[in-house]
Amino acid sequence: MLLALSALLFAIMGVLIREVSVGVNNETVVFFRNLVGVLFFLPMMLLKGFAPFRTQRLRNHFLRTFYGLGAMYCFFYAIAHLPLADAMVFTYAAPVFTPLLAWWWLRESLTPRIIGVVLVGFVGVLLVAKPTGSLFEPKALAGVAASLLAAAAFVSIRAMSSSEPASRIVFYFATFSTLLSGIPMLWAWQVLTLHQLLLLLAVGLVATTSQLVMSKAYALAPPGKIGPLSYLAIVFSGGFAWFLWGEMPGVSSWAGAGLIFVASLLSISSSPKQAKSA
Repeated sequence: MLLALSALLFAIMGVLIREVSVGVNNETVVFFRNLVGVLFFLPMMLLKGFAPFRTQRLRNHFLRTFYGLGAMYCFFYAIAHLPLADAMVFTYAAPVFTPLLAWWWLRESLTPRIIGVVLVGFVGVLLVAKPTGSLFEPKALAGVAASLLAAAAFVSIRAMSSSEPASRIVFYFATFSTLLSGIPMLWAWQVLTLHQLLLLLAVGLVATTSQLVMSKAYALAPPGKIGPLSYLAIVFSGGFAWFLWGEMPGVSSWAGAGLIFVASLLSISSSPKQAKSA
């Protein structure tokens, strides 16, 4: 139920981003989403001080931020310029690319079965992007880039998890992302209306809440058992897009979503030894 709620919140975040992106540029949306994440940790810092956030791996945290922030920019752009359900599906291509990056980065095993899973997932991405040429258009490529960068972020988190707790990883991601995303604001800043400001604050609050609920869900149950529930975000997104904007994903989009769903499930269950040790 918690993971289903997280999926619903994630879909709502997509709706809010799409609404605010009508009059607010992508740089501002990303900056406010990260800023709210930093503000979330302020009460904890006031109560416990900075001790829980001390680290010896600043370089690793910065690399994780680089991948995650890049994925965020691409993902938010895709939400603003692609049908919502299609844009959300790209996010779930990330687990398909993760085994390849883990093999290259962490030297984890890469079996023929895993390669097959990657190929099935990539075919799904092609179907969502429409193989009639739109795959090579900037709008669709932003979604693919978001998946690849998100996969790199997942692997970087795995590489740090031996010494860094989740709260510390999230804190440095939010802090570095706010600082980096604040740089484009020097030339991309725009005057915001009260309505736009409220929407931006809502994006940050909903996104942060979704992450917290998701983290709690995975703390209560094995990810491989409950992970498929996160795909409800695609269903919720499609429902919102149909109700609000009259959008209905085509047959190829649904077929691609199904392939990505199957590939991600196979990816989760492809290395039971690693899952057991984790």
